[in-house]
Amino acid sequence: MSLDESEQKIDVREGIVHSSIPADELARLSDDVIGALKTVYDPEIPADIFELGLIYKIDIEDDRMVKIMMTLTAPGCPVAGEMPGWVENAVGAVEGVSGVEVEMTFDPPWTPDRMSEEAQVAVGWY
Repeated sequence: MSLDESEQKIDVREGIVHSSIPADELARLSDDVIGALKTVYDPEIPADIFELGLIYKIDIEDDRMVKIMMTLTAPGCPVAGEMPGWVENAVGAVEGVSGVEVEMTFDPPWTPDRMSEEAQVAVGWY
C-alpha cells in the first residue's frame, strides 16, 4: 500500500521532547526552578504555590527561557495581579535562566485535591 498526498504519516516520536541543554544541566535547572517556586507563598494559605498545586506546567526551552502555566486558588484571589511577578522574580533569580514568562489560567480550575501531602499538613487537612 502506498501513501498518497491525502494520507497522513504518523510520527511515533510525537510527544517526545528533545532539548539541546545537556541532561545534567536540565535536571539542575528543573530542580532549581522548583526550589524557587517553593519560595513563593499564597499569603492566605501557609503553603508554597508548588505544593499547593498551583503550578500546572513548567517548560524550560533550549534558550533557557522558563515558561510557567499556573493558576490561583480562586479567580478573585486578592494577589492575582501580584503573584505572576513574584513567580517571575523567584524563577528569574535561578542561575542559568534567561527569562521567565508566567501565564495564568483557570482551566481547569484549582481544587484542593491538587495539594501535596506536605501542603495538606501545612493547612491542617491531613
